[in-house]
Amino acid sequence: MEKRNLETCFSPALFEADLHRDSIVVIIDILRASSAICTAFENGAASIIPVSEVEEAMDYKKKGFLVAAERDGFVLDFADFGNSPFNFTKEKAEGRTIVYSTTNGTGLINLTSSSYMTVIGSFLNFSALTKWLLKQDRNVLLLCAGWKNRFNIEDTVCAGAIAETLMNSNQFLTICDSTYAAIDLWSLAQPDIAGYIEKAAQRSRLRNKKLDDCIQFCLTPDYTDKIPFMKNGVLIDIMSIKGEF
Repeated sequence: MEKRNLETCFSPALFEADLHRDSIVVIIDILRASSAICTAFENGAASIIPVSEVEEAMDYKKKGFLVAAERDGFVLDFADFGNSPFNFTKEKAEGRTIVYSTTNGTGLINLTSSSYMTVIGSFLNFSALTKWLLKQDRNVLLLCAGWKNRFNIEDTVCAGAIAETLMNSNQFLTICDSTYAAIDLWSLAQPDIAGYIEKAAQRSRLRNKKLDDCIQFCLTPDYTDKIPFMKNGVLIDIMSIKGEF
């Protein structure tokens, strides 16, 4: 297997779809969308339908779907719950198809539809994800959700952790400055990840809205071995597709 290319993108605004049609795109939105999605599958969700627009989420609700939807951290009035991973309990998620709409993450999932594959990454599924990526004969793009098209610290730190593991395998190469910068940021954060994340703007936003109870959980490594990926517009667990990967 030849070495594959590894790139990192700090913001959806920088994503160039045409350059990544043959790549696996890993979407990283650890506070809180990608962490919530991984938690939902760990707790037995059958599938998740990511939608970008509030109106689309409302239409699904009218059709009887279970809907998780928020904007700027606050649960929308028609939704069953928001995007804290603590909402996606076994009692709520097991066996269910959940419609999911968030400020940043779900729009980004749909933005990458032309890539070879889109998967969801977080600290929660870190080891399962990196081991799986190492087995795939594909280039990889680590795509940070950021905040409203801006760079953020927490997603970049997670991207750096994933990038370091892939690069240390000697199976990947990179000439991407963003990848090196993400690895450097991870090296700064690694001794005390929670302490480092304290300086992140999203950490302050969540604290101010009293939505920060899940932050330590979102930084927990290897809570699950689930790897959510997009298939025909729906997120499912990659390991449920027997024989394909």
